[in-house]
Amino acid sequence: MKIIIHGGFFSESGTNQEVKQAKQDALKQIVQQGYEYLQTHTAVETVVYTVSLLEDCDLFNAGTGSQIQSDGVTRMSASLMDGKTLGFSGVINIEDVKNPIFVVEKLMAFEDKVLSGKGALQFARDNGFGYHNPETPQRRQEYEKKLNESIRLGTVGCVALDADGNLAAATSTGGKGYEMPGRVSDSATAAGNYANAYAAISCTGVGEDIVSGAVASKIVTRVTDGMSIEEATRKSLGELKPFDGFAGTIGIAANGDIYHADTHPYMVWALHDGDVEVFD
Repeated sequence: MKIIIHGGFFSESGTNQEVKQAKQDALKQIVQQGYEYLQTHTAVETVVYTVSLLEDCDLFNAGTGSQIQSDGVTRMSASLMDGKTLGFSGVINIEDVKNPIFVVEKLMAFEDKVLSGKGALQFARDNGFGYHNPETPQRRQEYEKKLNESIRLGTVGCVALDADGNLAAATSTGGKGYEMPGRVSDSATAAGNYANAYAAISCTGVGEDIVSGAVASKIVTRVTDGMSIEEATRKSLGELKPFDGFAGTIGIAANGDIYHADTHPYMVWALHDGDVEVFD
């Protein structure tokens, strides 16, 4: 049983030791909670649970603490993929819910599995998800001051391998910040979140670059075709170089190999395979 999580990118980690330590501590605690949960739950249940913990931590750009779009509204996207059944569900630009990943989990049981905007919100309300304002004072201050883009690069994700050898991936984001309303990120697409019986991948970075590179699905396909997860990741991220694509990935292969990589330093991550490792 293994688990790996990411909390997006942040450039301030290189100079702000307080922020760096806070994110290291949060990721370590969350990956430990996720690993403990994995002992008695499936990979799918575990990635949903663990991403919900990341959504609840306002250090990260997902759920509470999500970035604010150019019209002053917070909108979030998330997705879930079950590597065993190949089921995929997602919400795009949903507003006023606490945990988009729980809405995504609920959608797995429905025929229409990816909903956007008002439709996603109505589905959430119809299924008992109440009102929650994900905005924090810090995000409002960042929005009003229009801080530099590097602060805004973020997503959270989790990949897990359970005791039965099943893989799952989940990803959630508050967007890049200040984007045009209606902009769609990679996080609720197969480019940013993908799993099958051979591998599972969650991405973070610039959504447009990740979609252009079809990153998550491409890595998983290459592992399915016989590449190691490291080889598949390196090749897929290498294909972003012509347009200087900005992306980071976490992944687990069915054989238990864990691999994470980024094209631009640096992605924050933590893993637990019996021992905990956290980005440094």
